[in-house]
Amino acid sequence: MEFLPFILATFSLLAIPGPTNTLLATSGAGAGVSRSLHLLAAELCGYLTAVVAQRLVLGPLVIGIPMAGAVLRAAITIYVLYLACLLWRYRMRELKGAMPVTFRAVLVTTLLNPKAAVFAFLLLPPAIGFVELAPWIAMMAVQIVAVGAAWLTLGATLGRGLRGLGHPELMYRLSAIVLVVMATVIGARSLGLT
Repeated sequence: MEFLPFILATFSLLAIPGPTNTLLATSGAGAGVSRSLHLLAAELCGYLTAVVAQRLVLGPLVIGIPMAGAVLRAAITIYVLYLACLLWRYRMRELKGAMPVTFRAVLVTTLLNPKAAVFAFLLLPPAIGFVELAPWIAMMAVQIVAVGAAWLTLGATLGRGLRGLGHPELMYRLSAIVLVVMATVIGARSLGLT
């Protein structure tokens, strides 16, 4: 893949709603952009770690043991459902000052995000070493932070609107529903239903 199509494909993939973006928007809505900026580091670390691990370890494992891919998708499904339950049960008045979305939640969610596999195996050039991949990964890192910041901002904007309507907890409920839908899609794929 050429560099310009890579940039466009990476941006498009990162912009698609997913578990990580849902958590970023949720934090932006609940805590605001400035109090959520540290979550961008969790997202960046998660994606970079996942891409490297998948290229070095998971790729050969999944090719050698096809059931490993299904088990990984099942684990992702369970974790995303767990996050949905946490967000559904979140009550603003019970946890004043606490962050509903933690650094750890964003990091683990991003590590398990299926988008990392697309980066690792489809978008990044397959037959070059990590030194040659440096400019590609650097551009991907810039885009991860930029798109993540856009999701925080979108969440903060939506959160202000919901607070103005007197329903600040609605964003957490909506986020939980989105996560359940995503978990259902991932789970259906792991069972071979789609």
